[in-house]
Amino acid sequence: LPEARLPEALQIRPDLQEALAGAGLIVVATSVAGLRPVLEALAAQCPSPVPLVWLCKGLEAGTGLLAHQVAEACLPGWPVGVLSGPSFAQEVAAGLPVALVSASAHAAVNERAVAACHHGAMRVYPSSDLIGVEVAGALKNVVAIAAGICDGLALGNNARAALIARGLAEMARLGRAMGGRTETFMGLAGVGDLVLTSAGDLSRNRQVGLGLASGRALAEIVDSLGHVAEGVRCTPAVLAEAERLNVELPIAQTVGEILAGRKSAGQAVADLLAREPRAEDA
Repeated sequence: LPEARLPEALQIRPDLQEALAGAGLIVVATSVAGLRPVLEALAAQCPSPVPLVWLCKGLEAGTGLLAHQVAEACLPGWPVGVLSGPSFAQEVAAGLPVALVSASAHAAVNERAVAACHHGAMRVYPSSDLIGVEVAGALKNVVAIAAGICDGLALGNNARAALIARGLAEMARLGRAMGGRTETFMGLAGVGDLVLTSAGDLSRNRQVGLGLASGRALAEIVDSLGHVAEGVRCTPAVLAEAERLNVELPIAQTVGEILAGRKSAGQAVADLLAREPRAEDA
């Protein structure tokens, strides 16, 4: 955020122990890949638990764990949660209105997150459905890649709307199987974040899809972004978890085939459209 004006009260510290002194709430703003190393460092530096939330969205590559499961392994017994929802960093930094959800099994975590972040143009809504919010955050990035492919192939507004709707169904299907609640996917972390990430030009995952539709190599696309597109790493982990739970995710499967180079974007979309018809709620 090179153009953002940071608050004068914000202090930057290179030493973790110094930064944590007197902390009432810890916010970890790394990618999913960076979460475990930071939590392990916190375990070594903090003698007692502190309410903690993370901002990353996805499943850990290699383990397939959700962020709260990584936290359980690194910081057993700590009160933890996630801050999620439709929010492009550039707009948040510019002070534009945004609404988020703080999800945790610990009421104190939500209370701290709301007290710290619910002010000015930002609204924060508490939730107890940590799993649902995390699954929604993971799947919306995968669907956003598909939406970028859809738009890159110029398939039209009708196709994008259908893709987002069916993508939401996949999110809810996997979320329920993993222990989340259906209503969570109808809220900020679900449909809200999905629409933003699938249709907003600031979306890195959507940009990946646009690049794939134009025939560019995945490595080239990722290098040109200059930022992390969580959907790229998350897709294989999502598909592995879906297979373990016997949950069908045709859109995510199609994205996985394209990312792996097994199919071109055009062929993968053609195969998806050729699927046999079935009831909408199937």
